[in-house]
Amino acid sequence: MHLKAAEPAAADDRARPVGRAGRRTGRRVGPSRTAAPRWRSRTMKGLAYAAPTAVFVAVFFLLPLLLVGQMSLSDWPLLAGDRGINAPENYTDATGTTLFWPAVRFTLLYTVIVTVVLLGLALLLALLVQEARPGAGFFRAVYFLPSVLGLASASLLFWGLYSPTTGPLGHLLETLGLVDDPVSFLSTPTSALLSTVFLIVWKFAGFYMLILLVGLQRISQEVFEAARMDGAGRGQIFRAITLPLLRPSLALTLLLCVTGSLLAFDQFFILTKGGPDNSTVTVVQLIYREAFQRLNLGTAAALSIIVLAVLLLLNALQFRGLRHADTS
Repeated sequence: MHLKAAEPAAADDRARPVGRAGRRTGRRVGPSRTAAPRWRSRTMKGLAYAAPTAVFVAVFFLLPLLLVGQMSLSDWPLLAGDRGINAPENYTDATGTTLFWPAVRFTLLYTVIVTVVLLGLALLLALLVQEARPGAGFFRAVYFLPSVLGLASASLLFWGLYSPTTGPLGHLLETLGLVDDPVSFLSTPTSALLSTVFLIVWKFAGFYMLILLVGLQRISQEVFEAARMDGAGRGQIFRAITLPLLRPSLALTLLLCVTGSLLAFDQFFILTKGGPDNSTVTVVQLIYREAFQRLNLGTAAALSIIVLAVLLLLNALQFRGLRHADTS
């Protein structure tokens, strides 16, 4: 009788938590009643914070992307006209235009030149202003200042500078005796390309310099000091330490530069308008011509989908190469 009555009591005592003095407290151990409401409250707060961004992405990216996909598979005139499915006619028309392959070749050439020159100059500027020496802050601000200006405004500025009649650059060269006649910077395909490259390098070199400068300052100075103590020169330090540790920043700048160059439009539209003789027509300019000059939104949408697919492929290859380099 006594043993049977004591067993439930012992089990009940084991279920109670032990206090600091080793005594059994009166509280029972069990799941917290406030855990589930707290979890739900945090989830709702997270959803509330993410909702504006999700709505923005859905309205201004996903829905237009779906609309462009539908347009690329349909006969979709800009003004009045019947709309019907005509896949894949828009894609064959887009790649069969006379300017498609010249525009692709020119865009790739422009991308290669801008990427090499811009990243090389940005890295050089970042190395020059890396150390905290007198005047370094001033030069950082001066190099970064052109990137604050909008691309369209910078293109209009250089259009005025390049003007053979009113532009100061041609008259300056003539005054210095370097040329006999005012220079027309945009009259030939080569000069138009190089003049546009100069504009882009002037505008974006400081922006990419800032990204690389942040990457350089994240590298511990102890690594450089240890390399100098081992007798490594500047060239060896740059190749063996700076470049490998700067790889994430270089990958980011490479991604931004390639993507921006493939989507080049403003600078050529304002400076050259695709001339002379359609030699500076980019792929995005070709999309603009199909949509707003030939009034054929279906073909323009097909070109847009092709450009999007190429950009996704290039970005995926770049990310894969970066991950492979980090694991090797």
